[in-house]
Amino acid sequence: MLRVSTRTKLLLSTLLAVSLAPALTAHAVEGMFTPDQLPEIAKDLRKKGLKLDTRDLADLTGFPMGAVVSLGGCTASFVSPQGLVVTNHHCAYGSIQYNSTEEQNYLEEGFLAANFEAELPAAPGSRVYVTVDLDDVTSDVTGGLDGSLSGEERFAAIDSARKAIVAECETDEGHRCRVASFYGGLQYKLIKQLEIKDVRLAYAPAGPIGKYGGDIDNWMWPRHTGDFAFYRAYVSPDGKSADYSEDNIPFEPDHHLKVSGAGLDDGDFVMVAGYPGSTSRYARLAQVENTFDWSYPTWQGLLDNWIAAIEGASEPGSDARIKYQSRLASLNNFNKNLGGQIEGARRVGLVDRRAEREAALNAWIAKEAPDAGYAEAIAALDALSEESATAARSSYWYNNATRPQLLGTAQRLYRLSHERMKPDAEREGGYQERDMTRMTQGMTAMDRRYDPAVDKAEWMVFLNGYMAQPAAERVAALDSALGLRDGMSDAEMSALLDRYYADTSLDDLDTRLGLMDATPDALEASNDPFMRLAVALYDYERAMEAASKDRSGRRASLQPKYMEAIIAWQKDQGFTAYPDANSTLRVTYGTVMGGSPKDGMRYDPFTTLQGITEKDTGDDPFNSPQKQLDLIDAEEYGAYELDSIDSVPVNFLTDLDSTGGNSGSATLNAKGELVGLLFDGTIESVNSDWDFDPRTTRSIHVDSRYMLWVMDKVDNADHLLDEMDVVNARGRSMR
Repeated sequence: MLRVSTRTKLLLSTLLAVSLAPALTAHAVEGMFTPDQLPEIAKDLRKKGLKLDTRDLADLTGFPMGAVVSLGGCTASFVSPQGLVVTNHHCAYGSIQYNSTEEQNYLEEGFLAANFEAELPAAPGSRVYVTVDLDDVTSDVTGGLDGSLSGEERFAAIDSARKAIVAECETDEGHRCRVASFYGGLQYKLIKQLEIKDVRLAYAPAGPIGKYGGDIDNWMWPRHTGDFAFYRAYVSPDGKSADYSEDNIPFEPDHHLKVSGAGLDDGDFVMVAGYPGSTSRYARLAQVENTFDWSYPTWQGLLDNWIAAIEGASEPGSDARIKYQSRLASLNNFNKNLGGQIEGARRVGLVDRRAEREAALNAWIAKEAPDAGYAEAIAALDALSEESATAARSSYWYNNATRPQLLGTAQRLYRLSHERMKPDAEREGGYQERDMTRMTQGMTAMDRRYDPAVDKAEWMVFLNGYMAQPAAERVAALDSALGLRDGMSDAEMSALLDRYYADTSLDDLDTRLGLMDATPDALEASNDPFMRLAVALYDYERAMEAASKDRSGRRASLQPKYMEAIIAWQKDQGFTAYPDANSTLRVTYGTVMGGSPKDGMRYDPFTTLQGITEKDTGDDPFNSPQKQLDLIDAEEYGAYELDSIDSVPVNFLTDLDSTGGNSGSATLNAKGELVGLLFDGTIESVNSDWDFDPRTTRSIHVDSRYMLWVMDKVDNADHLLDEMDVVNARGRSMR
């Protein structure tokens, strides 16, 4: 699942280490391009096979980009004029889980609404964001900043400017606005999106299809996962964004994608439009070293114990396990990803290569731009990177020790009580009036995502890790308030935590919601143990936050100069720089192709229905529904067979550059038709967060023909197929 990793590369040549290289012999194209960059690379896009005008692709509100939407962590696309939205099964997993119980377990059985009225509300806080406008606001954010500002002052000035721009934008009711930073703060863009708040689950295949292969197959090839599901977006009868209501009607998008029943074959052009989360392509050496030498290995050590704690405190199929199933999937995904990241860094010698890249950049600066101020800014940035790495290491175990859900709830409520004392424009982000609906929904969703026994088991793991650190690295405020001491046994710590869960009322929804209006004095007088702990930690956490803001402010004064150097260096070499991913719309393109990531290992470009039966054992996670197995045995392919493989293609590989947030992204053919959904990468690819290797980088997509085959033959979702614009290669309707 593409929730964690990103596709990047550092080429073996230092000349190309941070450049776009569209002419690589392996055909891979590095780069998650902003749509406005596509006309600049139109020649290569046409050469690869694109039939659309790149000027149209640059229009975020036109076709096809206007059909691609964000779910706030995943990507999705409109595929009908009635607001039907397709995304990955794992992106809708939280909503499937939220609606599941022991008696009606949609995670296992799947869900298909017979009509609009039968569709289920998605998990609280679910959103569909439709981009309606974009504007460069760099001068409004940083144009008037004084170079003498301290780090914290600069952070505050930038934060204030961004909030003011957002506030003005959001006077248009029903819209959510964001000022996004590009190139490390060298550029800022205002993105205005229609915020659709009534999102409903329309269809999800059974878990043994949508998660076929489970954690065993995650990040692996060959893959046979039907990772797709459908939401529907609803608005008020007058077409406005509105909370859930039975009176709401399906949203009518300006654009929707046609779904191809002919799909692709090996070697065909393909592109993906989506909202990748974040990449670290321009990270400095100190950050790389801290990540791979300390951060990732430390996380690996914690995750095994964390996963075991959840599984040990919840029986499979129980209500407690259902509540934590989505978290388990994410933790297992993260854990496996880290292993691939660490191995990939070792395989390519990432640290040494990053050092070589920086030396090459420094040499270019000394020769071509000695008086531009680049060298001084980069030296200061490197010192700051070291400082930030030290801060991250020192706060890691404290942050985990304060992770329990009810403590986090208490901390948010107490912080809210303080922020409410300020004018709305001066409040911290996340605590303004624009954030209250989301906070309320988070408080509500907790009822289906919290179990005291599991939460306590997790807390024990975190505290054991925290207590194992040297006393000098622990936080006195936490030790004192919680009553921690050296030499505590597990039994003593367990008894200590039992009192927290026995005496709290924050596990009650009405209590949580009622406290959203409480004053600081009222919460300070509370006898709830979690609230008392939150109050005791408040000053320490604000000091941590102030230090973090100071570092961010100093970085904001240095990073743009560094990126100026990168851009100038690449331009001098004849290449075009693209910004790191930042959850804004990007386009990546390439080719359907298999690969050979290691000597003697071959990846074919497609997997087939027969691969499902070959893997199937009848036991989770290889327990395909019997109806599906019978259809495969009978070779009931319908209109969805790919002649070159004599079967229905299930998943396919491309050399596309992608990362977390790209999950659910529309995979498009040369004409802009939906031919699949991107949902994962191979284990050899995960290190492309930091190092894009054209030989090994491959993205995994669920094929539109398999999606249509499951809907048609397995689940009889005829009404959805009739609603969608399903076409074959000649554009004729298939139904």
